[in-house]
Amino acid sequence: MEGERGRGIYLLPNAFTTAALFCGFYAIVMAMNQRFEHACWAVFIAMILDGLDGRVARLTNTQSEFGAQYDSLSDMVSFGAAPALVLYEWSLRGLGKLGWIAAFVYCAGAALRLARFNTNIQVVDKRFFQGLPSPAAAALVVGFIMMMIDPDISVSARQVDWVSWGIAVFAGMTMVSNVPFYSFKDVNFRKSVPFIVVFLIALGFALVAIDPPKVLWPIFVIYGLSGYVVFALRRAKGKPVSIIPTDDEPLDESERR
Repeated sequence: MEGERGRGIYLLPNAFTTAALFCGFYAIVMAMNQRFEHACWAVFIAMILDGLDGRVARLTNTQSEFGAQYDSLSDMVSFGAAPALVLYEWSLRGLGKLGWIAAFVYCAGAALRLARFNTNIQVVDKRFFQGLPSPAAAALVVGFIMMMIDPDISVSARQVDWVSWGIAVFAGMTMVSNVPFYSFKDVNFRKSVPFIVVFLIALGFALVAIDPPKVLWPIFVIYGLSGYVVFALRRAKGKPVSIIPTDDEPLDESERR
């Protein structure tokens, strides 16, 4: 018992997770102060940090069950509660009950999606996510806000409110669906690639730098719809549409989405 009480936790990966949690909390505070651009960027930074903590844990051999559970709780704040509250403060408040119901659908979808991920981690096909990943759902929400607050875009507030409502409900329902979304986890980054690939990556960064919201949000939309395309193609070919179980290789527990 003394050994259990004295056992510590790994600092480096959990520091990244704590930073992501801070970004989610900061996004909520900024939304309450009507500083929506700051709130949206905080969620995006949380996405980057969330992608790094598991990789840092693997590189330094510091994976732990504590880290995996802590990461899920951080994801719930950064990609569940924060985007829902930011979207509600930005546009859904004007819809009354329908507004906060849509925000709750999104928030509940994120919670259920993370809980399901934790319980299915050993049996799910590692090539796909079961339902829309919560960081991608958050990107869909805050990416839309960032694009709409651009002064070059002019639409009526009422139209934006209902589009926001639709995005919140779509993201929340898609997170808890069985639609398969490609995870990119089977991509081998250590494999050599043609020189043109590096050039295309540099070109992609340059395009994003021109106008990040207008470039990134269409990418998030394409990914958000891609799972339904995969679902339809699998069904049309008579293949199983469920990704549980189809692979004997378990997912890495340090990866929490």
